Amino acid sequence: MDKLISSQARIGRNTVLGLGSIIMDDVVIGNDCCIGNYVVIYPGTQIADNVRIDDFCVIGKKPLRSPRSIFSDEENLKPACIRECCLIGTGVIIYAQAEIGRDNLIADFATIRENVEIGDFNIIGRNVTIENYVRIGDRNKFETNCYITAYSQVEDYCFIAPCVATSNDNYLGRDKERFKHFRGITIRRGGRIGVNATVLPGKTIEPDGVVAGGSTVTRDVSAEDVWMGSPARKKGKVPVTQLLINNLDKK
Repeated sequence: MDKLISSQARIGRNTVLGLGSIIMDDVVIGNDCCIGNYVVIYPGTQIADNVRIDDFCVIGKKPLRSPRSIFSDEENLKPACIRECCLIGTGVIIYAQAEIGRDNLIADFATIRENVEIGDFNIIGRNVTIENYVRIGDRNKFETNCYITAYSQVEDYCFIAPCVATSNDNYLGRDKERFKHFRGITIRRGGRIGVNATVLPGKTIEPDGVVAGGSTVTRDVSAEDVWMGSPARKKGKVPVTQLLINNLDKK
């Protein structure tokens, strides 16, 4: 099979579609896009100009729901939307009702779940998972293999190092009381989390707060302070040269 393009899809000028691509009903792809081999784009998906999507991606799929799932089955999810100049690596899965802002890099094998909003100029590394009902601002970096749990919020200019884990369930999947207490994490503007750290449900990293690598965050991390340990404790101030206000002109 070379490719399968619905007659109801709209493909922009100078857009190239790879071998085996499947473009379903009412998909809109803008101008000057490059769609790789064996990419599947589900109905109604909107892709703006100058977007590159590499091989074996799936864009706009609906989630599976187990009878035991805590999330209600949503039949009327809106199509996925990807704005201008995004780069999407091999094997990425982006679910329905995900909104991806402009100039984002989403690296190989990342997963963006349904009901996720991502702003502009973010870097989402290899094999990163962004779970559902997550809101992400602008100019953040999510490094390889980090996991952002459902119901979380990440503001702007945040850094999440490789293998960071986050959680939203203090009841470890048991006791119906847990349904009242699901809470993701919050990372305020300029917050940073080091490699292999764990952040427990409902915790907030305040602006410019730093969590050292390998730490376990069981309390809110105060603004412009460095926390480390398991459980993490305040250990000192973030150096002035490291504060976001002194680094906004740097990548």
